[in-house]
Amino acid sequence: MPAEITVLALAGLLQTVQFATYSVMAQRQIGSKAAMSPRDNMSTQLQGTAGRLQRAFNNHFEGLIMFTLAVVVVTMGGAASWFTALCAWIYLLARILYVPAYVLGWVPGRSIIWMIGFAATVLMIIAGLVSSTV
Repeated sequence: MPAEITVLALAGLLQTVQFATYSVMAQRQIGSKAAMSPRDNMSTQLQGTAGRLQRAFNNHFEGLIMFTLAVVVVTMGGAASWFTALCAWIYLLARILYVPAYVLGWVPGRSIIWMIGFAATVLMIIAGLVSSTV
């Protein structure tokens, strides 16, 4: 299995861990009755750690969409290389570090970590395009 696919699977598992963590923290904050309701009249947003975990989780969805695109471009285009594998691992490491950075409010560290993961994803897409035009 190409490294990029392995990293994509691990990023999916990271998303699962983020979801479970955020869900537990959210239930502690709003209670299980509110969590199981349709939440039609719920006007409060999650605060503190629960809110930060929720925002980090949502941010991972956004990043995961682009990373998945990069993996598809690279693997389907036959452009997998040591460079694209390195970019994939950098993306995953950045996403792992992003969660505590967000929860603990690391400024500007959180943004720098996000930019590193984003840059790794963009570089993968460019590498896939360059490889297919050569």
